[in-house]
Amino acid sequence: MIYVDADACPVKPEILKVAERHGIEVTFVANSGLRPSRDPTVKNVIVSGSFDAADDWIVEHVEPADIVVTADVPLAGRCVARDAFVTGPTGRVFDRTNIGMATAMRDLGQHLRETGESKGYNAAFSPRDRSAFLETLDRLCRRAKSSGTAP
Repeated sequence: MIYVDADACPVKPEILKVAERHGIEVTFVANSGLRPSRDPTVKNVIVSGSFDAADDWIVEHVEPADIVVTADVPLAGRCVARDAFVTGPTGRVFDRTNIGMATAMRDLGQHLRETGESKGYNAAFSPRDRSAFLETLDRLCRRAKSSGTAP
């Protein structure tokens, strides 16, 4: 299963393409409307608008060796703790070896933005990011299918 934190996910078409190639079901989870799909392997879940409702839903349903796509570092950490494979939309993999540093960097960035020491602009999503994501997701799908267990 691939779970997608879908509210601001820029790689939804890519996820569907890779999932179809590997025969893996996809669940998009969001606080707002999603485009319906006629594909029986694609499920849309709309959660309440409350803070972290989509994150909480994903964490409640994710199982070891499932794949989660999210740019949300705290959600990534919660899913890594449940032995899921986790990637961001730029192809960055989150796992037990790097989630602590990713969380620390996220917290530092938030602190710098709150104190006005940083404007906090994110880099634009690039074709290179999209390509890296496709490669990473394909690799994670192969690992999840062959191992049946998370890292």
